[in-house]
Amino acid sequence: MCSDFSSHESQTSTASTIPVHGANRVLAGLTEEEHRRLSPYLRPISLKSKQVLLRQGEPIQHVVFLNGGVCSLIKAMENGSSIEIVGLGAEGIIGTNVALGQAESAGDVIVHVATDAAQSLPIDAFKAELERCGALADTVNRYQAAFTIQLMQTAACNAMHSAEERCCRWLLMTHDRIRSDDFPMTHEMLATALGVRRPTVTLIMAGLYRTGVIRHVRGRVTILDRPALEGKSCECYRVVSATFRQMSSATQAPRIPAV
Repeated sequence: MCSDFSSHESQTSTASTIPVHGANRVLAGLTEEEHRRLSPYLRPISLKSKQVLLRQGEPIQHVVFLNGGVCSLIKAMENGSSIEIVGLGAEGIIGTNVALGQAESAGDVIVHVATDAAQSLPIDAFKAELERCGALADTVNRYQAAFTIQLMQTAACNAMHSAEERCCRWLLMTHDRIRSDDFPMTHEMLATALGVRRPTVTLIMAGLYRTGVIRHVRGRVTILDRPALEGKSCECYRVVSATFRQMSSATQAPRIPAV
């Protein structure tokens, strides 16, 4: 990874970028030249719900750019319990820790919301482009910084905030990433993401339904009252949202709702 961040930023701020059509924020920041170099290696892929993209401890062979859908980085413990470390969407890259020299996945990456709009890139091509210290390296630097803040905020959130507050944060982030009021979600999925038992999720969702905040039927949730949901969430949603908005402000991508 390039060491002179501020110098590179000044050199690339006027570079032209590729047209964006609801695209991944990192790909949106590529220059035309970078796009030409990477296009032969980028492969469109479809991701199915519950598909495991990376397994904890296994080598990372491709990075994945989401243009839709939602994935989770899950950390499994020796006793079989697990919890979501962070959610992943069109704001970044799956497997980007290889940029920091880590060859193996730190956790399982599981698809929560399926998408036909994803692209994979072999690690060798990704690393080669990073070494050019161009716009991709700049954007990955920004994403790594935002990702670290998200990790810190999530750690604090899991320790200090109630399951209901964290559930509302998760729903808001997923709502932003999907860009639709209606999306698939099961109690099992949410229990894993929050690191709680399914009965806890059932009680929380029932309360949100009774107050008219959401509708939840047959494995799908519909956000009915977004302001009320924001009011029930902790401040972590706002902190992480602002972080990723700031990250994307340097690109010419159209605004993707905050994560």
